[in-house]
Amino acid sequence: MSIQFHSPDDIPPLRMLRNPIHLLSLGFGSGLSPWAPGTTGTLAAIPIYWLMLSLSTPIYIGITVLFLVMGFYICGQTSRALGVEDHRAIVWDEVVGYLITMFLMPPGLLWIIAGFFLFRFFDVLKPWPASWLDRHIKGGTGIMLDDVVAGLYAFAVMQGLLYAWTRYTTG
Repeated sequence: MSIQFHSPDDIPPLRMLRNPIHLLSLGFGSGLSPWAPGTTGTLAAIPIYWLMLSLSTPIYIGITVLFLVMGFYICGQTSRALGVEDHRAIVWDEVVGYLITMFLMPPGLLWIIAGFFLFRFFDVLKPWPASWLDRHIKGGTGIMLDDVVAGLYAFAVMQGLLYAWTRYTTG
C-alpha cells in the first residue's frame, strides 16, 4: 500500500492500521493524533513498559533490542508507504526510546511520569549526536536512532535521580 502525502503534517488514513507493520509503527494508532503524535506515541509506550516491569533484566533488554531492530524495518516500510521521510505519525521510535529511558527503574507512577517528561524533553531537544543522526541517517534506521540517543540521555538522568532518591531518602 503506497499513499503519497504532500506534507509530514498530513494524517494517514485509519485503514493503514489494518496492516500489522503500520499498526506497530503508528504506535497502535497513537501516532494518528493530530495533536503532538510524538507525545501520544510516548503515552502509548507506558502500558508496554508496565507489562515489562516484572521481567528480568536480560529479558527486558532482549525485548527492547528486538523492538529496536523491528523498528528499523517497520518505520522504514511505513515511511515509504506514506512517501514522507520520518512522518510525524511514525511513533514506534518513541516506544523504544521510552523503554530505554525506563530501563532499571523501579515501579512507581512518579518514575513513569518523570521518564515520560525527560524522554520527551530530550526527544524534542535532540542533543548531539541525536541532531546529527536525525539530519544525516535516513530511512527506518534514522527514524529510530535519534530516539535511541534521546532515550539514553533520559536514562542517564533517570539513573541520577534514582541514585539521589535512594541516597537521600533512605537515611
